[in-house]
Amino acid sequence: MDAIWWVLSIGLMLMGVAGIILPVLPSTPLVFAGMLIIAWQQDFQTVSGYTMLALAALALIASALDYIAGAMGAKAAGASKQAIWGATIGALLGIFAGPFGLIFGPLFGAAAGEFYATRAALQAGKVGLASWIGMLVGTIAKVGIVFVMFGLFWLAYLI
Repeated sequence: MDAIWWVLSIGLMLMGVAGIILPVLPSTPLVFAGMLIIAWQQDFQTVSGYTMLALAALALIASALDYIAGAMGAKAAGASKQAIWGATIGALLGIFAGPFGLIFGPLFGAAAGEFYATRAALQAGKVGLASWIGMLVGTIAKVGIVFVMFGLFWLAYLI
């Protein structure tokens, strides 16, 4: 396998790992793409097509978690549509505010959206916190899934 393919693959996987924290990068699809390039360059001899299908399924599950975890947390607290939109907008704007914005943008966005919809400060805070907890649980689950993906891939590659 040529060095350029290794560099591309490792680069994609590293960008995917960064995407766990940065919502603008599709984390698990990038990790999977890096793994797929290595498997493809090896003609699926070292890492089988079945292993790649399992990794694709894990990547899809992790990607779905990205979208539904925060919403599930907010919905559990009785969030309005405006709160869901607020959390999404807060997450996107949070990118530009550094680590603080990445962590707390969805919380403030969901709370602002809920306050706009209901004018109830206590409910807005509850929804914001629930959305943030959902996002945190989703991120932790995604980290776990990415570790499992790396483990399965490198185990298949080395054995």
